[in-house]
Amino acid sequence: MESRFRVLFLGIALVAMVGLSGCAATKSLFGFGREEAPPPSAEPVGQVIDPEVERREIKEPAIDREDFEIGGYVGIMNIEDFGSDVSYGVRLAYHITEGFFVEGTVGQSEGGLTSFEVLSGGARLITDSERTMTYYNLNLGYNILPGEVFIGEGRAYNTNLYLIAGLGSTRFAGDDRFSVNVGAGYRFLLNDSVALHLDFRDHLFDIDLLGEEKTAHNLEAHLGVTVFF
Repeated sequence: MESRFRVLFLGIALVAMVGLSGCAATKSLFGFGREEAPPPSAEPVGQVIDPEVERREIKEPAIDREDFEIGGYVGIMNIEDFGSDVSYGVRLAYHITEGFFVEGTVGQSEGGLTSFEVLSGGARLITDSERTMTYYNLNLGYNILPGEVFIGEGRAYNTNLYLIAGLGSTRFAGDDRFSVNVGAGYRFLLNDSVALHLDFRDHLFDIDLLGEEKTAHNLEAHLGVTVFF
């Protein structure tokens, strides 16, 4: 008896499943019960952010293709123990690569009275003509930090920060002295061929005017103008 009820319930469940499947098939076949697609939106889909970038026209002067650079400079030099005075000179450079260049300089300045000469009241260690300091240097430089400077809205200027060092000869106090110079400079290119320079140098040589030999440090800062050719 119990098995008959089980067979009856299974038959009812099977008929119900077949009926539901048939209804779904009938709806799909005759179009009953379809969900209507939502109407298209009246507003078109746009970007969340619509950037409007205004491009600037920038003219960037480039270094002239010529490798030689010549010019002059004027500044201040402090001759150790002899005070500070105006210095001036000329420079000639040859650019070997974009990084390295060689430079020759000839410069001059004047030394004053030492503290000993001032306190002594009249004694002179050297004559007035021997107080003129003239140096001749051959240097090697390297551009360590090329860059740009923007002035205004439409102009960019090429710049270079460089290190420089070299050997030379310095005539001072009646003698020609072997000298070494080290320093750094900043080149600001005004146009394709003209550049401004701001340089700081230390000229070193041995001197023994005050009784014992020592290495004198003669600091110089100068501003110059050069032309590429």
